[in-house]
Amino acid sequence: MGNVINLNRFRKRAEREASAKQAETNRAKFGRTKAERSAEEKRKAQAKEHLDQHRIDREEQP
Repeated sequence: MGNVINLNRFRKRAEREASAKQAETNRAKFGRTKAERSAEEKRKAQAKEHLDQHRIDREEQP
């Protein structure tokens, strides 16, 4: 006679493994390092500052 297998445990383990595999794929596809995120933030801030410096205010100031 074979071993008794708890089907709920088997199902949950299979779901966890599938979820872990999907998470690994997503990390590779969408993940960025902290250095990449901070560099992107710095670049955006510099671009915004550069744009603001070249803005022409057309409002009359009293």
